[in-house]
Amino acid sequence: MGAAFLMATSAIGPGFLTQTTLFTEQLTASFGFIILITVLIDIGAQLNIWRILTISELRAQDLSNKLLPGLGYVLAALIVTGGLAFNIGNIAGCGLGINVLTGIDTVYGAVISCVIALCIFWRKEAGRMLDTFTKLLGVLMILLTLYVAVSSQPPVAEALKRTFIPLQINTTAIVTLVGGTVGGYISFAGAHRLLDAGIKGQSNLSQINRSAVSGIIITGTMRTILFLAALGVVAGGFILDKGNPAASVFKIAAGEIGYRFFGVVIWSAAITSVVGAAYTSVSFLRTFHPWFEKYYRVLISCIIIFSTIVFAVVGKPVQVLVLAGAVNGLILPISLTVILIASHKPALMRNYKHPYWMRITGWIVVCVMSWLSILFIKDWLF
Repeated sequence: MGAAFLMATSAIGPGFLTQTTLFTEQLTASFGFIILITVLIDIGAQLNIWRILTISELRAQDLSNKLLPGLGYVLAALIVTGGLAFNIGNIAGCGLGINVLTGIDTVYGAVISCVIALCIFWRKEAGRMLDTFTKLLGVLMILLTLYVAVSSQPPVAEALKRTFIPLQINTTAIVTLVGGTVGGYISFAGAHRLLDAGIKGQSNLSQINRSAVSGIIITGTMRTILFLAALGVVAGGFILDKGNPAASVFKIAAGEIGYRFFGVVIWSAAITSVVGAAYTSVSFLRTFHPWFEKYYRVLISCIIIFSTIVFAVVGKPVQVLVLAGAVNGLILPISLTVILIASHKPALMRNYKHPYWMRITGWIVVCVMSWLSILFIKDWLF
């Protein structure tokens, strides 16, 4: 139960909150179908990635280099690019949080948060305190979201119906949600944590399977609760703030106190993610050369500063948070393809034979996400 709560509180980040409310406003009850489809895709991707990496007992970049020399560097470059997109989104989330709390412009809020993030990173004890504080706020946020989901009286029957018979489907929503859940470094980082904890090899497959699936189910459950909360507000005839749709849901349903509390939650979640995303992205480079290991703290600081500069130039925090998820959704079919090909090599898999049905599931995810990615790029460009 403790692990479940940890996964649930970790799920509530700026991208999660903003994307869910924005797409609920656009698709209304049909967004339930998007959640269902993305949960199935997420499970298919994460189950394959976690099993293959933990059985091979190699990190993704190292497995890729053994499959084809140099391929690990390409994969790492993609993952770091996706991590940078996530971090720009996290900085945008910081700006939104500061804006809710103080009313100042999101760009100024992002710059202030960048300085705070650097201080947190260079002072480890401050990071641990903030992390604990964020988890506590996450639990309170879950309770507040449940309250809003009930008090806003969403049309549950209609939402259930449209989960299976949608009136409209949005490919951008699917790519964005998948990217924000298992895209980029996220799924790989989870498998790497299992390796670091010594949970690897065929003897631990049942635990690996449970961990992979439960994380997705819990995140999907949290998204469903927020979806119902936002749907109740939208169905009530209220118009969400285009500049911060998630915040307006809580302001409408829970008043000024709920609105301010939301600002604290989204800022604290975003600021810890700024440091965490930069750290995890650089971790994919540290095994390549001693230089990366020696200067990793400088590299992390540069990523945080660069992310802030990009956001300050681009602005538009809501669009940035959606695009960050989408970029990582585009990376998923490429990275999953590499991992699935590696599963066919007995020498890399320690003579483990990856289940046929799981390979099929993985390739279906690759095909579906590739097709959706093409449609997304087409819509974005034309």
